[in-house]
Amino acid sequence: MSTKNTTRRKFIERTLLASGAIILAPNFISCKKDEDLTVSELDTTQLTIKNFNEGVASFDPSSSSVLLWTRYASADAEIIWEVAIDPSFSSILRSGKITTETSRDHTIAIELTALNENLKLYYRFANIADNALSATGETITLPEEASSVKLAVCSCSNYQAGLFNTYDAMANSNADIIVHLGDYFYEYGAGGYGSTAENASLNRQHKPANEIITLEDYRTRYKQYRSDTDLQLAHQKKPFICVWDDHEIANDTYKNGAKNHDETTEGSFEIRKQNALQSYSEYLPFSRQDKDNNSIIYRTINIGNLVNMIMLDTRLIGRDKQLSLANYFDATGLNTVALENDLNDPSRSILGTTQKEWLLSELTSNTNQWQVLGQQVLMGQMDIPIAMLTAFGSENFAEILTELVTIKVRMQNNDPTLTDAEKTKVLTTVPYNLDAWDGYPVDREQIYQALNGKKIVTLAGDTHNAWNNTLYAADGTEVGIELATSSISSPGFETYLGTTDAAFITGFQQALTTLIDGLRYFDASKRGYMMTTFTKTEITSEWIYVDTILSSSYETSIGHTITYS
Repeated sequence: MSTKNTTRRKFIERTLLASGAIILAPNFISCKKDEDLTVSELDTTQLTIKNFNEGVASFDPSSSSVLLWTRYASADAEIIWEVAIDPSFSSILRSGKITTETSRDHTIAIELTALNENLKLYYRFANIADNALSATGETITLPEEASSVKLAVCSCSNYQAGLFNTYDAMANSNADIIVHLGDYFYEYGAGGYGSTAENASLNRQHKPANEIITLEDYRTRYKQYRSDTDLQLAHQKKPFICVWDDHEIANDTYKNGAKNHDETTEGSFEIRKQNALQSYSEYLPFSRQDKDNNSIIYRTINIGNLVNMIMLDTRLIGRDKQLSLANYFDATGLNTVALENDLNDPSRSILGTTQKEWLLSELTSNTNQWQVLGQQVLMGQMDIPIAMLTAFGSENFAEILTELVTIKVRMQNNDPTLTDAEKTKVLTTVPYNLDAWDGYPVDREQIYQALNGKKIVTLAGDTHNAWNNTLYAADGTEVGIELATSSISSPGFETYLGTTDAAFITGFQQALTTLIDGLRYFDASKRGYMMTTFTKTEITSEWIYVDTILSSSYETSIGHTITYS
């Protein structure tokens, strides 16, 4: 980068900071046309793999571009980078030099453009002055016309909750791309969420020990997570497509606050958000939808004119504060009228006006076979009986759940002996999760109505559990499916149920799939990822689980498979 460009960028950064805008680390653009392939000038016999302590990574592949990433151990180091079409680097496709900067925590993100389609690429970084060499990364450019694509879909990796065996499993899978739907790390301090007596021997307490607030805090947490060898391997072997959720900032974030942020003791939320997003862009770079506003992470990635991957920001850019069921209980119980009125307030949004208009345009204009929403939270409508909600955690929860399921089955069988009181007990429901799309039904219905006969596929994470929903508009029209992944290591519903008893958990899973219309599959306790394969005629999704996160010796199994066409 020239001195002139560096000076201009620093001026822009100072201006943005003064105006309260988000500052994200820029990507360095390499747009050189590929000419004759050259031989590497690096003498690797004189180099040692060292100082690139957080490994290498690639992001956001397209048919003509891909982002390459690394971090060096010190600032102001001249780094050579090379991209080749063979692992021995005998044919160099692109190369260059970059000097690391303290202002971006010594990270480097190179956006290669003007590449040919459907390439397998190998890349590496070196510092001749220190005789240092990185690991060799592998990545791809996408075909312009694809007959199939395999996406490994994951979310919710909590370092102190357990080992990242799921990352190792994805690295060694035949996935083309890893799609990470957020909660790449957790903001809590050492001994906080995810830390238990069971996993204490793993010695994976969060660093820094405090809950992260400052820019250096966030950077330190990224460095800790990226020191994990399983995560490094996944980044080294597969390109990632990422989007943030709440824990990259603070739990239950919305556009101007978070449940896990107290301005009295933790300072300005806006400053914390700036710190979080700056560090995110340093460690998880992404292609920019709007070159003039680099805080916008929502974007599309065209995968071979087969999948229109629409990555959404349902967390930060436009989300209004979540409603809380606790605010609707009074002496007579739950005030469902007030709740419904607030839920259906047309001024409340999970996307914001600008992003929603952009999404509707994408959905109506794109002609790819599959319209896929890569986003954070559950979209399927999941209403549960109020009787179940109020009994949760009580001694008679299992008894009440059994009663509700029995009534629902009798209703499905048109039992003429059912009383109105029994029906009311099952049919009087509330949304399971107001942090999800159920808390913003107006936005959801507008999306469904804009489809005009198209079907969508929604990918979701966030809950730490696996789900498969059929999506229905308010008039009962089927509009698509939802595929939601379990977590990489964060604890699931078993934590809230207070038991690991397999029979009880199985019964709970069966109860929910009976009580919630549209819910086809639910797993409440396993860790893993989804392997979702798209072809021109159908989608196959497999929920793949690891049998432990407490030992590096693990096995995987396919817990459930669905096919959709």
